[in-house]
Amino acid sequence: MNKRVFSLICAISCSVIWGTSFVAQDMGMDYIGPYTFSASRLLLGFLALLPFFFIFEYKKVKESKLSFKIAVGYWFLIGFSLAAGNALQQISLLYTDVANSAIFTILYVVIVPILSYFLFSKKIHRSVWPSVLLCLVGGLFLSELSNIRVRFGDSLVVAGAFFWALHIIYIAKFIKIFNYPITIATFQCLTASIMSFIPAFSFEYISLQVLLMESKELLYAGVLSSGIAFLLQVYGQQNLSPAPVAIIFSLEGVFGTIAAWFILDQYLNEFKILGICVILSAVIFSQLAPMYDKRKYGRN
Repeated sequence: MNKRVFSLICAISCSVIWGTSFVAQDMGMDYIGPYTFSASRLLLGFLALLPFFFIFEYKKVKESKLSFKIAVGYWFLIGFSLAAGNALQQISLLYTDVANSAIFTILYVVIVPILSYFLFSKKIHRSVWPSVLLCLVGGLFLSELSNIRVRFGDSLVVAGAFFWALHIIYIAKFIKIFNYPITIATFQCLTASIMSFIPAFSFEYISLQVLLMESKELLYAGVLSSGIAFLLQVYGQQNLSPAPVAIIFSLEGVFGTIAAWFILDQYLNEFKILGICVILSAVIFSQLAPMYDKRKYGRN
């Protein structure tokens, strides 16, 4: 099979798993709270990735000369942003529907260049600003402005998108000095899980019995979405340029919306469908526009 075709299949499969995982997240809080669900799925993601770490990267990591303090510092930042993004996304599902949570989550694609500019003075392409405006317009169509509960849930997802963006930025910086993606993914899940268990034990009731009652949802969100999907993401990025692969990954919002419609009967009216289309168009535009401005910014 052609390498690019293989990477394309991996990238699409990854976005399908991420998107449909929203349904598992929504269905997985009948007996456990959002912090417990987030912590448990991240722990399962760690356990799913651990064998791949020992098979492919353990010996190489042992021979690496990266400072332990630098590695711990990056894992803390990556783990914290992952834990916060997961928690806010999970809590949001108590207040808003899957479609809103899935679509507002992909705003991280637009937020990444903005945060990179303010945090690290990285050049920002002019296409980002009209994309932000389009996202705001799409958000107005998607959110039920008369429903305070839904607006609160949508706000949580948008706040979570900032943490997802930080997560991507810190991973991009870390992988430049420590090019072991499976190792990063494995121990980011462990770090984020430990952080998530702190509020889980503080505010929620946890027992093996209630966790087993949500076992199917946890396994899907943990092993598949937090574990296997990452490996698919790595293979997907191997032979595809960043802009097209970012667009493919952002389709998780579309797959999540479709899954919620068919599995959870979360019907979308005309305004919500329009909002989804506007936000998705803004995300795609923010990735495609820089590709046609090679003279100034190069191929993104």
